[in-house]
Amino acid sequence: MLKEDKNKIIEDLALQLQNFSHFYLADISDLNASDTSSLRRMCFDKNIELIVVKNTLLRKALEKFEGKYNELFNVLQGGTSIMLTNSANEPAKLIKEFRKKNKKPILKGAFVEESVYIGDNQVEALVAIKSKEELIGDIIALLQSPVKNVISSLESGKRVLSGVVKTLSEK
Repeated sequence: MLKEDKNKIIEDLALQLQNFSHFYLADISDLNASDTSSLRRMCFDKNIELIVVKNTLLRKALEKFEGKYNELFNVLQGGTSIMLTNSANEPAKLIKEFRKKNKKPILKGAFVEESVYIGDNQVEALVAIKSKEELIGDIIALLQSPVKNVISSLESGKRVLSGVVKTLSEK
């Protein structure tokens, strides 16, 4: 491969890393063609971009971010695929679901919510991470709860008060 071609790939990878908020590094080697196709289809359905990359090219693309991803350099061995996404936990859910029938993909590392996760044992922790939208929904639900209690108390108090007024007026 020509040096210009390699530089173009590195630039494209760096641009993609910049455009997506989160990414996962996984090993999908040894998957047969139909399993790989199935994984790609699942990724497409969940708005995850799956790219198989050479470790040296990915490392050079990561180096362009001046130390932000240095912790991930140690996992760049063997077959590496990168899952790019804007949803923090979707790739982890996909990996967990896909591994019900297959041994792979194996999580090598991830950059999620400005944190680095290393190793396949982090899949469960990544599944549990809530997205920004889910957190906002939880906060709104918490804020609405006291208001609902006050309104229901006022509603029940209105009935009691009207009963008392009616009883007093009849006397």
